[in-house]
Amino acid sequence: MSSIDERPDFSTIADLFLLHGSMQSPAFLDGRLCASLALNELSASGWLEEVCLGLGVEQPRDRESGESLLEWRRLTLETLADSSLNYEPLLPDELYSLAERAQGLREWTLGFLEVIEDAGSEPREGWSAPLREAIDDLTALAAMDTDIDDSAENENDLFALTEHARMAAMLLYTEQRPGQPQVEAGEPTQH
Repeated sequence: MSSIDERPDFSTIADLFLLHGSMQSPAFLDGRLCASLALNELSASGWLEEVCLGLGVEQPRDRESGESLLEWRRLTLETLADSSLNYEPLLPDELYSLAERAQGLREWTLGFLEVIEDAGSEPREGWSAPLREAIDDLTALAAMDTDIDDSAENENDLFALTEHARMAAMLLYTEQRPGQPQVEAGEPTQH
């Protein structure tokens, strides 16, 4: 079984957040997690601290919750580092309305960009032009209108925007962590 199959889904993490009394979307923290792992190798204890701060609690409510939160971090790191480029942002799935899914993508993007902004200009100095462009595009994505109707056209647009965010995340990781994963130059091919 691949890591992508093991990775918790949005609803599982949202339910875990509810157990801690938080209605917050996991998407924002997943965006932060992804960028943090790419930029500065976020430690397990640092991640638990960040999640608890986001949930407004001092610590996970029980051992199982703490283990689930740590597993979320571990599997995110694994999928980012995997040469098959199968990282997926933790976003609401097709059980949610298109507007909710768009809001999830917007929140993920805001979390991702917040970490990049907090890192300052130093990491950006070595970035390739495609990465700079991808991050600039995410800034526009963070400002998108999420009040959209359920339609095939909007669904296709949202899919394309999600794919762009996913590729930006993997590009950031591969440029910040050369050799992890081993990937060929250029875009991965779609099969």
